[in-house]
Amino acid sequence: MSTFGNLQQVDLRKGWEHEALNFTKWLVKPENLKMLSDEIGIELAPIKSEARTGRYSVDILAEEQDTGQKVIVENQLEQTDHDHLGKLVTYASGHDAKYVVWIVRQANEEHRQAMEWLNDYTNNQINFFLIRLELWQIDESKPAVKMNTIVMPNEWTKTLREQNQTKELTDTKLLQFEFWKQFVQYCNEKNSTLRLGRKVRPKQWYNISIGRSNARISLTLNTYKQEIRCTLYIPDDQEYYKNYYERKEEVEKELDEKLVWLPLPDKKACRIRVVRTGNIEHEDRWDEYFQWLKEKAEKFHEFFGA
Repeated sequence: MSTFGNLQQVDLRKGWEHEALNFTKWLVKPENLKMLSDEIGIELAPIKSEARTGRYSVDILAEEQDTGQKVIVENQLEQTDHDHLGKLVTYASGHDAKYVVWIVRQANEEHRQAMEWLNDYTNNQINFFLIRLELWQIDESKPAVKMNTIVMPNEWTKTLREQNQTKELTDTKLLQFEFWKQFVQYCNEKNSTLRLGRKVRPKQWYNISIGRSNARISLTLNTYKQEIRCTLYIPDDQEYYKNYYERKEEVEKELDEKLVWLPLPDKKACRIRVVRTGNIEHEDRWDEYFQWLKEKAEKFHEFFGA
């Protein structure tokens, strides 16, 4: 006869003693933020933790990966209160956020109703999520994180399903999807050290986590210029970029690459990239492109990664 363990809930403070110093720093890591992405159906990319809005700081400022629309995430390892609810609106205004996520231990009924009211009366211009955070373990096992959506935008599940089912793909998008799908398979067969997600999208880019919240690798296919690129994408950290740019000769020597440096002063994001010619319509050369992307991304991951 099978024996089963005892499932029990664990106090959040046993997992994260301090909200800002422990939980926020844990959540902003790409592999953990993906858990939130999966829960709400939005692919999130971190921009900055403790991002300032006047006298206040939002716990995590992120962006929707496909559109660049801003997402604010406020954490509260206690019961909801009026103070945090008011700050959510302040942060949303200050960062012109499209999505607002409030992660809590327990939600009061009046605050749940307030979040639903905000979804009802903002006409889908802003989308509010209320998430209950839990820790569970079986006997003496390591605690497992569970996120439960209490409030979501009206008909959100239906909207996501319709977007996925009815979106028409051009021939180029279909080719991009097949390219990235086979690239992931290629890397897995070659036992690559890259942290590749299981899900690929029909996009011109494919992002790879390097274990940092302020930078990631972005592999891109520019069909217009017929270029293939491996880029270190830095969303909002000029100092991080400057640190490498000031010793660019050393960096290029270490990587054995001639890099393209793009500070983009008119934008927040900076880029460091290596480029080669390539046309993905030539499917007979895909293995050559896969090998190049894998080698460059592995170099970037080892050098720039955490």
